[in-house]
Amino acid sequence: MSLAESASIIDGAFQDIPVIDLSRAASPDENERKALAYQIRDACMNVGFFYVKNHGIPQECIDNVLEANKEYFKLPTEEKQKLNHKIVANFKGYTPLLDANIEPGNSGDLHEAFQIGWEELEAKAHDEKRANDGAMAGANVWPERPEKYREGMLKYYHAAVAVGKILFPLFALSLDLPERYFDDKTKNSAAIMNALHYPPQTGSADDCIVGIGAHTDFECFTILWQQPGIQALQVLNSQKQWIKAPPIDGTLVINLGDQFARWTNDIFKSTVHRAVNRNGVDRYSIPLFFGTDYDVNIEPIASCVSAERPARYGPVSAGEYVNQRLKEMYY
Repeated sequence: MSLAESASIIDGAFQDIPVIDLSRAASPDENERKALAYQIRDACMNVGFFYVKNHGIPQECIDNVLEANKEYFKLPTEEKQKLNHKIVANFKGYTPLLDANIEPGNSGDLHEAFQIGWEELEAKAHDEKRANDGAMAGANVWPERPEKYREGMLKYYHAAVAVGKILFPLFALSLDLPERYFDDKTKNSAAIMNALHYPPQTGSADDCIVGIGAHTDFECFTILWQQPGIQALQVLNSQKQWIKAPPIDGTLVINLGDQFARWTNDIFKSTVHRAVNRNGVDRYSIPLFFGTDYDVNIEPIASCVSAERPARYGPVSAGEYVNQRLKEMYY
């Protein structure tokens, strides 16, 4: 059965989110890699979300970036506002509470954030990886405090990018494509990372202000670290039920974004989700939005198109698409 045919029998009424072990992702045995890819295919077609364990990010790296962000978000608002993303280049920097509103009809998202893109730990004046960013061009900005904020953020960023590089060949195999199909489309690590702080909130689940409203992500996929012990993430199934995606020790959450949905002609799901923090404590999370290089055109892959399932999307450059979606979110 082809991918397009398989998609026609998926109902999306999931009640939980699978956990996938990446320990054999680089196995020399192609059959093991394919078996792992088919687990990912099943999760992508049925849910659009899955957890990964044995992902390779050291716990010390996670601990350091969490502590750096706890310190940063405790700074006075006026100090953080010096790097407000609306006065620096292309959404990099600080986002204050209620500044974003991702769900139309809501009154703002109850979180603050600090956003960065690719940067070498040893900074370069002219980084060749950023030469073709086009609509998403713009250097990172960094606060003066905490002292090791840049180091903590970039070490985690590069560790998470490495997870994305592990996943792309598995996604290719899951789509019956050559294993290195995405290599020439992901040379320059077009990944945006947000450090997020959600203050506790009260009120009903149907309030017009929640941590972040119902939405899909913009890039190919998201690599999400969630603070342990604090439930907030909820995923919408085809029955319009909100399914909890609690933190699981030692895992990251992977969810597909709109670029992959466009590439796969909606065979892989970009699933609606939200975050609601009603735990009475502050919550931190770090999503890294991993996409193709910004100059890559995205259009449905041939194996995902058939006479019964014609192409649903025209071509669009990755950078233009992300830029437009961010403008819709903030302006």
